[in-house]
Amino acid sequence: MNVFYEEAGTFKVGAILADNNTSLQIEAVHGKRSKIKASAVLFRFDTPPLAEFMGHVQKIAEELDPNFLWECCAQEIEFASDALATDYFGHTPNPVEAAATLLLLQNAPMYFYKKGHGRYKAAPPDALKAALAGQERKRLLAEQQARYVEQLNQFILPEEFKPSLSQLLYKPDKNSTEWKALEIVCTEKKLSAVKLMEKCGAIPSSHDYHFNQFIWEFFPEGTGFGELESQPAVENIVDLPHADAAAFSIDDASTTEIDDAFSVTPLSFGSFRIGIHIAAPALGIPPESALDQLAATRLSTVYLPGNKITMLPDGVITRFTLAEQAICPVVSLYLEVSDDYTVTGIESRIELIKITANLRHNELEQHFNDDALSKGHLQHALSKELTFLWNFACKLEKLRGKSNDTNNDKIDYSFEINDEHVSIIERRRGSPIDKVVSELMIYVNTEWGRQLTDAGITGIFRSQMNGKVKMSTSPAPHQGLGVSQYAWSSSPMRRYVDLINQRQLIALLRNEPPPYSRDSNNLLIAMRDFETAYGIYGEFQRSMERYWCLRWLLQEKIQTINAQVIKENLVKLDHIPLVTRVASLPEIAPGAYVKLRLSEIDLLERTFHAEFLQKQDS
Repeated sequence: MNVFYEEAGTFKVGAILADNNTSLQIEAVHGKRSKIKASAVLFRFDTPPLAEFMGHVQKIAEELDPNFLWECCAQEIEFASDALATDYFGHTPNPVEAAATLLLLQNAPMYFYKKGHGRYKAAPPDALKAALAGQERKRLLAEQQARYVEQLNQFILPEEFKPSLSQLLYKPDKNSTEWKALEIVCTEKKLSAVKLMEKCGAIPSSHDYHFNQFIWEFFPEGTGFGELESQPAVENIVDLPHADAAAFSIDDASTTEIDDAFSVTPLSFGSFRIGIHIAAPALGIPPESALDQLAATRLSTVYLPGNKITMLPDGVITRFTLAEQAICPVVSLYLEVSDDYTVTGIESRIELIKITANLRHNELEQHFNDDALSKGHLQHALSKELTFLWNFACKLEKLRGKSNDTNNDKIDYSFEINDEHVSIIERRRGSPIDKVVSELMIYVNTEWGRQLTDAGITGIFRSQMNGKVKMSTSPAPHQGLGVSQYAWSSSPMRRYVDLINQRQLIALLRNEPPPYSRDSNNLLIAMRDFETAYGIYGEFQRSMERYWCLRWLLQEKIQTINAQVIKENLVKLDHIPLVTRVASLPEIAPGAYVKLRLSEIDLLERTFHAEFLQKQDS
């Protein structure tokens, strides 16, 4: 005697070896013996032979039509499988027919719901319709996925991928048919998804891939300004006095947001009046205006080699930038300075000033440099003003206790991109240009921070204690700069924090209530969000500088290069701001130079391989 039984949702057959009423000892076709519960048995049979039984069952089950059986069933009531088999076959079913019916019911869960041991219920018509539609969708998706896989294997990008290309590259839905097809081919080809997409022509530009990834994540609405693109700022410069000085700016050649300028006016007895003039967009951007809300969203201009994403629209920048020959609204800090460069008087004003010149680093440095200053032979139309500012900056640096700052030995790098050709220019930090600009900016940010503090007006301060930098509404020392408080105020067109501080300062100078109180939500939110955004933007700039360094290595066909050991196996390559780890580097003291072989430069991953060749003589 044999049994047809159910175990763990599967139908099985076996020969009875022993019947113990509540349980049976059985032997399967392949000889395995096991013990089953008597309640698991659906029926017993003698023929056909055990080894042939399931073959006959499968053959008949394949002939059964689940849709026809469903139509034959009484709706909304349970039924026994043998009753359905009797109705279908027109007679009491034999063991093979009974088993085939059970197998069909078990394998058609959309049509029949299992309700118990050998008992089922027909699915409601609406539920069946929905289930069949879902099954058809799955079938079509499977066909679509197979077609995608076939095309991707030939490195052909399916047309359906193109509308959602950015999402596939930067934030894929891993349950989508497109991604599943990509995963299958990536596994077969042993490629990353990005590399596969590149081979399919989906990434024509490695630069655009990285840039667009940043835009996708942090500027989902795009980098444009919409209807604010051409909307002028609301000017508030009525009755502003005109300065009796003329100013000049000092910036990189690519700078369009010129925030700061300087003036030097001789006074009696060898003294001078120095003016530090900061562009005043706060006069044209009211708090909580549409333009202000946009700036509060961006929080800062984003910089990267050869490009930038400005915080403010071009129209606003054009109106407030300190452009040559323009008369511009500014907030000015005037310093009366004696002949020994001691500050004897300070005054802040809101005014209009004429900008006589926009000096650019690349041209100015040819005249205003250490060699010219040491020889006392500075040939420039503003030589007297520049020399005076240089001497004053040296005095300020000394007063801060930073005149022997080792940072002045470091190198800064600037990138110039022209038609995909990259030039990386080294500049020693602490050059006369750098010192003049940085010292005067430190002074103005420190002084205006002090004025806000003394007046009891809230500002956003940047402090540094024990190497940790943080922003706060409370003034605190900045140890790195050697000042008692520091409030960013000198770049209001490029940093939202500076714009906020400028509004507070203007209110102080006009003797008006400040726009922000200490517990202002807008101020606290802006401070918190600015720190986050500033970190993200800075990391993006560094990652794109790394990208262009790798482009430079390829462009110059550099295969070997010298590098300086920083620590352990970390080195910095010569002539470019590129740091990497060299696994093969032996134990060499920091500061030593080594020669490396470069290979496997990957612009998409922004990686390369560096191999130690030899130690170089110092």
